[in-house]
Amino acid sequence: MWTPARVAEWQATGQRPAVAVWTAPHLAAFLDAVTTDRLFAMWWLIALRGLRRGEACGLRWSDIDLDHGVLFIFRSRTTVGYHVIEGEPKTAASTRAVALDKHTVAVLREHQRRQRQQQAAREAAGRACYDSGYVFIRPDGRPLHPQYATRHFSRLVKRADIPPIRLHDLRHGAASLAHEAGADLKTVQDLLGHASIVTTADTYTSVLPYAQRKCAEATARLVLAAARRTREKIRKRGQSNRPNPRPKNKRAANKKR
Repeated sequence: MWTPARVAEWQATGQRPAVAVWTAPHLAAFLDAVTTDRLFAMWWLIALRGLRRGEACGLRWSDIDLDHGVLFIFRSRTTVGYHVIEGEPKTAASTRAVALDKHTVAVLREHQRRQRQQQAAREAAGRACYDSGYVFIRPDGRPLHPQYATRHFSRLVKRADIPPIRLHDLRHGAASLAHEAGADLKTVQDLLGHASIVTTADTYTSVLPYAQRKCAEATARLVLAAARRTREKIRKRGQSNRPNPRPKNKRAANKKR
């Protein structure tokens, strides 16, 4: 994960870890910087829902149910050299349903609205426009080339002036952020479509120290809060067990006698 120390080292030397994952503030800064990019919805899906590049490029509108908040991964567009091959997802577990939160649904609806608007403008201008049915397309409507997505993402990251990551690291970040948000490994495994939970666990190599520190701090807060409550109970119990003070005027009353 891009900790402050690693960011400082990168800024000083230009060197970066082999696998780097953004923190939530880094991701927020990136998404804020690319809001108007025509592939904004792709970056959002990969970053928050953990799609692979090929799964995002192979996604069709018929695979998405926006009313019920779910999309289905049935295919993947991968490359051999620069040649695109479309086929089944990476593993049997990769064929899956992915739940969509209301924010993601809103992002996809806006993407669909813009796409239709741009296609209508292109047709009105008499320019070629293909109704391919894919969610992420070229300006002429044909499906997006996976390598273009990678190159374009790299340009956007550099322009945003934040610590660099690969497009695939954006997917790893989805796993890390879900884990930090409270999802267990089994839930994250299902989200990412991993065949084995061991593969899922391996994605946490860089984030575990941070997650463990958060766990340690939460545990300490729990214990300290319990200790404060215990001390308060003892204090109140001690006050209730004290003998009632003698009346101040009792000695004066005895002297009068």
